[in-house]
Amino acid sequence: MNTLVCLGGILFLLMVLVGGKKGARSFIAIFLNFCVILFTIFMMTDPLANPVILALIACTVISCITLFYINEVNRKTVTAFLSTMITFTILILFIVVITDQAKIQGFGEEETEELTAFSLYLGVDFVKIAAAMMIMSTIGAITDVAISISSPMQEMKNHNPTINRKELFTFGLSIGRDILGTNTNTLFFAFFGGYLAMLIWFKDLSYSLGTIVNSKVFSGEMINILCAGIGVALIIPITSWITAFFLDKEKKKK
Repeated sequence: MNTLVCLGGILFLLMVLVGGKKGARSFIAIFLNFCVILFTIFMMTDPLANPVILALIACTVISCITLFYINEVNRKTVTAFLSTMITFTILILFIVVITDQAKIQGFGEEETEELTAFSLYLGVDFVKIAAAMMIMSTIGAITDVAISISSPMQEMKNHNPTINRKELFTFGLSIGRDILGTNTNTLFFAFFGGYLAMLIWFKDLSYSLGTIVNSKVFSGEMINILCAGIGVALIIPITSWITAFFLDKEKKKK
C-alpha cells in the first residue's frame, strides 16, 4: 500500500510539474476512468445486463472524460470525440463477430488449475464478456490517436487560414502515418510485457509454436492487439476527414 501511494504521489507531482493544471486534471481523469471501469465490471455481473452495451457506454464516458475534462470542450475535442464514436461503431460489429468465430471466450487450459476451487456457473455470456473486454481495451489508443491528429490540424489551420480541405486531410494523414507504427508497437510490446511469465511457462512446458499460437490465452491476446491496431488504423482517416470537414466549413462561414 505504501508503495502504491508513493508511486501515485510521484506520478501526480511529475504530471503537475510538466503539465500544470492540465496535468492535474489528467491525473484526476485516470482515477475517474478507473471508477468507470470498476463500475462497469460490477454491472456486467448482472445476468440481465448486456456486456457489449455496457462497454459501449463505458467507452463513451471514458472518451468524454479523457477529451472534454482534460482538454475542455472545443473544436478539436469535439471532432476527436465524433471520430472515436464512429470508429467504435465499426469496431463493435467487427469484434463481436470475430470473438464468436474465434472461440476465445472463457478461460484457457493454463488457467483452469487456479480456478478449480471456484464455480464457473456465473450466469453471464462469456462471448459478450470477451467482446466487451476487447472494446474497452481499444479506447485508450483510439482516443489518443484522435486527439493527436485533430490538435495539430487545428494548429495548422490557425497558422495557415487559406489551406483547403484536401490539404488539411493530407496533413492529417501524414501525422497519422507517423504515429501509426509507434502506437501499434506500443500495443504489441504491452502484450509481451504483461504475458512474459506466461511465455516463459510455455517454453518450460515444451509447447510447440503451433500449440502456443492456438492456445486460448495467446490467441485471445493477439486478437485483442490486432483489433486495437485495426481501430488505430481506422481512426486516422476518419479523424482527418472529419476535422478537415469542420475546419473548412468554418472557413466558408467566415
